[in-house]
Amino acid sequence: MSEPFAQYPYSQYQVPEPPRPRRSRHILGLTATAAVALAVGAGATVALQHGSAPGGNASATSTTVLSASQIASKVDPTLVNVTSTLGYQGATGKGTGIVLSSDGEILTNNHVINGATSVTVTDIGNGKTYPATVVGYDAAHDIAVLKATGASGLKSASLGDSGTVKVGDTVVALGNAGGKDGIPSVASGSVTALGQSITASDESSGSSERLSGLIQTNADIQPGDSGGPLVNSHGQIIGVNTAASSGYQFGGMGGNGFGGGLGGGLGSGGSGSADGSGSTTQGFTIPINTAVSIAKQIESGNGAGTVHIGATAFLGVAISTSAYASSQGVQIAGVTSGTPAARAGLAQGDVITSVAGHAVNSGTSIAQVLENYHPGDKVAIAWTDGYGQSHTATVTLATGPAA
Repeated sequence: MSEPFAQYPYSQYQVPEPPRPRRSRHILGLTATAAVALAVGAGATVALQHGSAPGGNASATSTTVLSASQIASKVDPTLVNVTSTLGYQGATGKGTGIVLSSDGEILTNNHVINGATSVTVTDIGNGKTYPATVVGYDAAHDIAVLKATGASGLKSASLGDSGTVKVGDTVVALGNAGGKDGIPSVASGSVTALGQSITASDESSGSSERLSGLIQTNADIQPGDSGGPLVNSHGQIIGVNTAASSGYQFGGMGGNGFGGGLGGGLGSGGSGSADGSGSTTQGFTIPINTAVSIAKQIESGNGAGTVHIGATAFLGVAISTSAYASSQGVQIAGVTSGTPAARAGLAQGDVITSVAGHAVNSGTSIAQVLENYHPGDKVAIAWTDGYGQSHTATVTLATGPAA
């Protein structure tokens, strides 16, 4: 599934052998929850300005039932193919995004851009490719907002109201299936359950995340569809596709854990251009009302809770999945040269015991602390070296890959 979660193995800082997935997310467990409220981003002003917020669009009340091909014709021009360059791995990943404004605000999954050192988006409507920046993200809820640089005149999406979705509703999933770019693929199906909770794992690290309140569908969601829309029979977007069942793993985009070595987020991976086998009858989608709510917070610049605004802070250490970790700290598997960690004198085998005054006992806990910081911020690091000697240093965080 998605990935706010992973210690990226230091030994894997290399170009993966194609076509093997660089990361995969799949479902570990599935339970129905009582509430349909979601647990698991562009902004309030953008959505309202362009009439695309749930309930704020005349088309949201449309009763015209469209065929799958008519839905694709309507929605395709409002989508983008997302390409993330994973500089610390020498790899790329593919996903999908939903255009929220004519000047290039784009909604996608956090795991689509996790670990990216640069991002580009290709607008389906005009065929142009734009460099994109990460406005902000919510790794815990798998939502991110991008801004296409220099974009204008893009066709924005028509958003529906996910609160009206019912089991049995006909739906269509659109996206960059297989990471092949070009015209989005079309997968028809129906809503099979609401308010679903899933635990998703990252194959390469064994870490996991919990998402709840999801829409479940039997539409054949595939690798590369991450960040793409689930659309109702009236052509309105009711959700953001985020995961598929273990019957068809979401090919990972790769992502070097913690944004390239303990950046601000816990994410890694995404929808990748890897080949899968088999098919799934269980896809999972973040309700659009929830996604837009998170996006509004991002656009407002409010970095409260699990929402991170702007660039990701970068420390520069890697934590192996097999590394020593206990209540005493977490062992470093490697340090990237030229980074804050390297300048402070940290080295492979050292054990970090606290970051910014917070005791840490896992790579995840380090990433959670750093998510509250930005490039240029100063934080105190405490560690023990291989000889048992204690050290402390104050480092200035650099700019790292998106979390």
